Amino acid sequence: MRKRLIASVSAPLSVSLSLILLLAAGRVAMAAQRSGEEIFATTCVSCHGSDGRGASAAQSGLSVRPLDFTDCRRTNREPDHDWHAVIAEGGPARGFHRMMPAFGEVLPEGEQEAVLDYVRGFCADKAFPRGDLNFPRPLVTEKAFVEDELVVSAAMATQSPRNIDSKLVYEQRVLRRWQFEVMVPFGVARNADGSREAGIGDIAAGAKTVLVASRDTGTIVSLAGEAAIPTGNKDKGFGKGVVVFEPFLSLGQSLPLDFFLHLQTGAEIPAKDTPGVESEGFVRTALGRSLVWGKFGRSFTPMVEAVALRELTSGASTSLDLVPQMQISLSRRQHVLCSLGASVPTMNREGRSTQAMFYVLWDWFDGGLFEAW
Repeated sequence: MRKRLIASVSAPLSVSLSLILLLAAGRVAMAAQRSGEEIFATTCVSCHGSDGRGASAAQSGLSVRPLDFTDCRRTNREPDHDWHAVIAEGGPARGFHRMMPAFGEVLPEGEQEAVLDYVRGFCADKAFPRGDLNFPRPLVTEKAFVEDELVVSAAMATQSPRNIDSKLVYEQRVLRRWQFEVMVPFGVARNADGSREAGIGDIAAGAKTVLVASRDTGTIVSLAGEAAIPTGNKDKGFGKGVVVFEPFLSLGQSLPLDFFLHLQTGAEIPAKDTPGVESEGFVRTALGRSLVWGKFGRSFTPMVEAVALRELTSGASTSLDLVPQMQISLSRRQHVLCSLGASVPTMNREGRSTQAMFYVLWDWFDGGLFEAW
């Protein structure tokens, strides 16, 4: 009887002791994790300097000077995921110099995140939008983030006449929250006699400014305006023959489960009354989610857009297109991307056919076109 009593008491006692030991081990492990500042001081400071500006070649013995973390213009453009890739797998993971070593097997995941947060804090100017708000670019909807990019896009009708509408877009970021851009449309159109002719459309210039950029809420809002001048031949289908203004508002929003949303609304307004050219209002929205091959590899971003357009006259009908698409990163640095999709008319379909669409994007600020492949 006494033995059974001892056994019945010792069983819950051993379980309690085990739980206490596990909790104590967990607390020790939590206490053992160093702060980002501590990790930087012991792991990074010899190359990057205590102030984050990058040690000189004489101090570090390196053939290249490390990135200046206090330079907000350079360091705020990329999302945390790209920074994490370089910390974990070294510079070559994103096509940078091999002198940046990999710490994935040296630092636990929590310490990698801690030092990343600390390093990103060297940028003291919070007016620069963070790269985490730079959501992938849709085929049609204008995003809110300000960029340095060169984009070539095209849309080709899948039914006769198979006209091709293309566009070259040059974007340049200025100061903290401004972007200027120039757009040169060009295409191939079928003439009445069945022959084809190529030409340049109405060249446009525009500016964009970020109004709101909150990493905490995952929200970015921009106000923009464009003006297209009649450089194209309207009679041959390469322009509208009048100056057209296009003011618009763009929003980007992160969503749960790593989804994101783009929204753009605005209008196209001719400078003067012109036969065949009406003022139009539009709403464009895109929903997507980026998927990564492995942990830090190539990204694949499926998206679907809804593009609505309506002339601003009484009795006008609304056109609505759905645009499923896939964006794919081509370079290791994620600075050269392409996207493929199709614009499918779903409302007001008469005279409008499905269009095959694509673009190739080069973020030239991040490196040369043929770098980091």
